[in-house]
Amino acid sequence: MIYLDYQATTPLASEAREAMLPWLGDGYGNPHSSHRQGREAAAAVEVARERISATLNRDQGRLIFTSGATEAANLAIKGVAALAPANRRHIVTIATEHACVLDTCAWLAGQGWRVTVLAVGPDGLVDLDRAAAAIDHDTALVAAMLVNNEIGVVQPIEELADLAGAVGARFFCDAVQGFGRIDLPADTCDLIAISSHKIFGPKGIGALWIGDGVAVAPIVHGGGQEGGLRSGTLSPALCAGFGAAAKLAGESFDGDAVHVEALWALAQPLLASGWSLNGAANPRWHGNLNIRRDGVDASRLISELRNIAFSAGSACASGSGRPSHVLKALGLGERETRSSIRLGFGRGIDPGAFQSALAAICDAADRQTSLAA
Repeated sequence: MIYLDYQATTPLASEAREAMLPWLGDGYGNPHSSHRQGREAAAAVEVARERISATLNRDQGRLIFTSGATEAANLAIKGVAALAPANRRHIVTIATEHACVLDTCAWLAGQGWRVTVLAVGPDGLVDLDRAAAAIDHDTALVAAMLVNNEIGVVQPIEELADLAGAVGARFFCDAVQGFGRIDLPADTCDLIAISSHKIFGPKGIGALWIGDGVAVAPIVHGGGQEGGLRSGTLSPALCAGFGAAAKLAGESFDGDAVHVEALWALAQPLLASGWSLNGAANPRWHGNLNIRRDGVDASRLISELRNIAFSAGSACASGSGRPSHVLKALGLGERETRSSIRLGFGRGIDPGAFQSALAAICDAADRQTSLAA
């Protein structure tokens, strides 16, 4: 099996697995207990928190562990909204955001909030002039993704954060696909969501970084863990795995970038053989190749190539049967979206195997289009 679905999830790094093992055996203490086993578990959680914060390049603010990025986004958006003053009942976001952001904003719209969803161009990028016009003194929060999970384009986060700050609004960044992969302008953000399983860590854990002075109300109530912002017993194993993966991401940052660029270069002949790139080539995370070809049925292509794991878009929406909202936002029609595939790659992908997978995809697409002719 050649795995090319890194935007959906990444393989568990051996370093992350080894860090988890002690806490799946004798280290079963509750990290919120005061006895020795509890204190040892709590210490492991704090080591993980420090490692993640270091890779995030944040020595200020606080890092709150969550069950994943979806919960982190909900906590950021609903938590800021709950404490926003009465004269700030407006949220601005982008049409290509992840469903956890768009659906949370839609829920707030149902509670009486004014929500502005900014369009993007055919390149997948937001227009800063339109953003500036939308972000007004009624705005409580601006939410924007760093690297798009479906097409890999990189939004102008610093500029959007500056626009938010200029009117006194908070800025939330979904950095899930960018954390550990590209430079993150963390110092311009008020809140940042990240996820473990996108950086070779375990599933079931993410985090929300909250800047100093940023007020957020809890959305999960109970024992008051995580500084009162996220109740529930933490898993030392998941935290340790996340911490090890984050540490490895920091150490491997430059080497991973070189490897991804080499794989991206190997994929370029594909774009000269009838395939078109969805979204801008730059600025883009080059570990995401979202492409389309007229006459290709992406679902059929995926089912035919059983030894290659790739997707037709977001794993979160793959079972819905609906065309991708991201590709639709680019102006693509239903036929174009259904002929689009997403290849995600990075650390651990062998260049030879990658080329073989690309050749197999091209051959299968050729067969489809020849039969349709």
